[in-house]
Amino acid sequence: MDNQILAHTKYNCTYHIVFIPKYRRKVMYGKIGKEVGEILSTVCKITGVELIKGGVCPN
Repeated sequence: MDNQILAHTKYNCTYHIVFIPKYRRKVMYGKIGKEVGEILSTVCKITGVELIKGGVCPN
């Protein structure tokens, strides 16, 4: 990711986003998890956001 430069500062803006389904049910591991990943990837491409890493954790 590129560093942004202002008059007296230099910064690299990175966000860590966690998506937690209600009641943490295990539905995110199959087809639905893959579809959510594709949707988020598409939204990132449309808005010009660089997606560094994505994944589904069992807990």
